[in-house]
Amino acid sequence: MSWLAERFAYIKSLVLGELPHLLTVNRSKRPWHMPIIAAIAISFPVFVGAYFDALSSGIKASLGAMIILNLPLSGTLPYRLVTVMAWGFAMVLSFALGLIAQQIPVLRLPVFALLAFAIVMLGRYYRQPPPAGLFVMMAGAIALFIPVPLAQVLSATGLVMLGGGMSMLLALLYSLFLLATRPTVPAPVYLYESDMISDSLIVASFVSLALAIAILLKMPYPYWAAVSCFIIIQGMQLRTMWIKQMHRLLGTLVGMAVASWMLSWGLSIWGVAIAILIMMLCIESLVDRHYGLAVVFITPLTIFIAEYGSMSLVPPVAEEIIRVRMLDTTIGCVVGLSGGLAIHSSRLRVPLRQIEAWLLARFGQTTKE
Repeated sequence: MSWLAERFAYIKSLVLGELPHLLTVNRSKRPWHMPIIAAIAISFPVFVGAYFDALSSGIKASLGAMIILNLPLSGTLPYRLVTVMAWGFAMVLSFALGLIAQQIPVLRLPVFALLAFAIVMLGRYYRQPPPAGLFVMMAGAIALFIPVPLAQVLSATGLVMLGGGMSMLLALLYSLFLLATRPTVPAPVYLYESDMISDSLIVASFVSLALAIAILLKMPYPYWAAVSCFIIIQGMQLRTMWIKQMHRLLGTLVGMAVASWMLSWGLSIWGVAIAILIMMLCIESLVDRHYGLAVVFITPLTIFIAEYGSMSLVPPVAEEIIRVRMLDTTIGCVVGLSGGLAIHSSRLRVPLRQIEAWLLARFGQTTKE
């Protein structure tokens, strides 16, 4: 009995110690109008698509508009615009390669693995805070599975590019407003840092593994497993990854109920556009305050983008989503946590650092310790 009492006391102290980390709502460090600008930029193409009775086209364009989320809030105007343009190019390339690889299923995993590595490297080099390359990776993953015929690959890619161009214009106007009303914060210096290649290889490998497992299990929405894994593995500290995993699972559970409830409304195309606007506003208002609350809205948002952004406008079956989405998320979280353990493995880092040292010596790069 004493042993049982000791174990119970240990578990109780562990739960009480971790509970504040799960329930803490942080203070936002971003301007209060940033979520409004982001929600307008991302939902505007959806409203245009609804006006022309082409909702799927508007949602594809909204994917490109998501690069507004990568707008830096520091540095000069050229620095901010070049950063957004770089992510815009990455978004278009990721979506286009995903659509092309979709036509030859055997290429899906290799292409996604290369995209994941490049996206992680780009985010690390530009020192992007969350969501970093999340939506760029999500666009590539969704493009691997949404049904787009080969003849429409160019037009679908053009829509993403159009949305990205509109977002760049809004980023220019918003940056001018910020520079005129706020003191300029110096931008970080871009330098290659040690283990950047090693970390990117580990992250890309485990994200690709999550996608491979979902494909082997013939999950209807395998891209969600990869996205979930990427979100979890971004946290470099084990405590951070564990907290994100709990936020992800609990938030997704509630988010699935919200998605099921919203799908039961039988929304019109204008209703879908308004729903995406409201969800984006909630996500951007909550993402740096409490990640779990943001996930409650990220879950239905990704369902709307993936399903209504396909060529078929038949609403997804709510019951199927509730069953499948939780399994996808669980796969992504387990693989992501395993990847986090691998990142902290000194035994795995030895061969990876040897490869990294050879590449840097071969191409004459210097590192910043």
